Amino acid sequence: MSNNSAAHAPKGELRHDRRANPMGAYVATAGVVVFLIATFLDWVSTQDDTVTGSGYETDTAIPLVAYLGIGLAAALLYALNRARGRQHRGLSLTTMAAGIAATLLALSYILDAPGALERGGDYSAEFGSYIGLIGGIVWAVGAFLLAKEPEGDDDWHGAERVDAGRTAH
Repeated sequence: MSNNSAAHAPKGELRHDRRANPMGAYVATAGVVVFLIATFLDWVSTQDDTVTGSGYETDTAIPLVAYLGIGLAAALLYALNRARGRQHRGLSLTTMAAGIAATLLALSYILDAPGALERGGDYSAEFGSYIGLIGGIVWAVGAFLLAKEPEGDDDWHGAERVDAGRTAH
C-alpha cells in the first residue's frame, strides 16, 4: 500500500494545501440558527386570525428538525478542527439532507399546513414558516458548499493511486 497519496507529502507528512473551505459550514450553521429562531415564531393561523401557533406549538417535527440541525452544525464545526480535510463528506451530506428536509417542511406549511383536517381548521401560513423556509434553504446550500470541498485523502492532485492492486497514473 502506498503512503504517497494526495493528502500526504512524499515523506508521509500531511499536506494542508487541499483542505476544505470552511465557509459552507458557517453558512449552514447560520441557516440552522435562522430555522431555530423561526421555530418560535408563528407558523400558522386560522382564517379568521383567532388562533395562531408557533412552529414549536404547531408540530413537534418542527423543533425536532431544528434541534437536529443544532447537532449537525455542532458536528460540522467540530470537524473543521479535527478532520484532516476540514470536513467529513458523510456528515456534510447528512447535514445537506436535513437542510432539504427543513426546507420542505417549511414549504409544506406555506402551501397547505399538514394536519389541518385532524386539527379541524383551515390554516394559513404565517411569518415563521417563511423565515423557516429561508433558514432551510441557507442550511442546505451551506452544507452543499462544504460537501463539494475536498475531504481527507481524496485524490485531488492526480497523484499515484492504487486500484485493485494495480498502480495507475
